[in-house]
Parts: sequence; C-alpha cells; structure tokens
Amino acid sequence: MSKPKVAFICVHNSCRSQIAEALGKKFAGDVFESYSAGSETKPQINQDAVRLMKQRYDIDMEATQHSKLLTDLPPIDIVVKMGCNVVCPYLPSRYVEDWGLKDPSGKSDTEFLSILDQIEVNVKKLAETIRNMNLKL
Repeated sequence: MSKPKVAFICVHNSCRSQIAEALGKKFAGDVFESYSAGSETKPQINQDAVRLMKQRYDIDMEATQHSKLLTDLPPIDIVVKMGCNVVCPYLPSRYVEDWGLKDPSGKSDTEFLSILDQIEVNVKKLAETIRNMNLKL
C-alpha cells in the first residue's frame, strides 16, 4: 500500500508549511509523503526558518524545497492547515486538520523555536494517528 500524501498548507508557503514539510520528511517519512503549498508564493523560504532549521535539525530547506502553489501538488489524501488567520486555502482531500499555529515571521528566535517545537510534536502525532488508527484513505 502506498503512503498517504500529506499537504501542509498556508497562504504564502514560505514559513510554517515549509517547516512542516521538512519535519514531516525527517520524522514521518516512513508513514507519509510530505508536501507544502499555498495560494500565493514568495521568492524564497523565510530566512529565519531556514537558519533555525539548519541549527536545530541540520536540515537545509533551500536545498530541496521552494515556495509552491496548490496547483503544483499531486492529489492529496490529508490536508493540514497551518493557521492562516484568514480564509485558509482549500485543497480537496479525504481528511483535514487545522493546527492553528501563529506565524512566527518577524518574531524573536524564541518565538520561532516554539513554533518549530509545536510543528515537530504535531507531525509526530499525525504520524502516530496514521499508524495506530490506520487512517483509511
């Protein structure tokens, strides 16, 4: 059986959704395929996110990821909304979660790292849910 495809989405696909894609690959690559996208793109991934992901996880997001549109994704099984504070982009799927995370862009490293921690916990919980409940997709 193929692994479910999970899309982490937000408006600009430049920070939280990029972090979630990278941490999904790191911590749950054996359970699901990770993607991220938004209804708009940015020319580059948030540089604080890039720097802190390198420091904490030794992940170079710029080497393997870039800002993408929802239309760039393959068919998705699970959508995870990051917490857009606006109407979140819609993407057809069989299951949806909303993590309601605040955007750390422009905030202190402490606030940024707190969001990284939350995303790591949520990615691991999602992987466990898929494993244990055998999420029927």
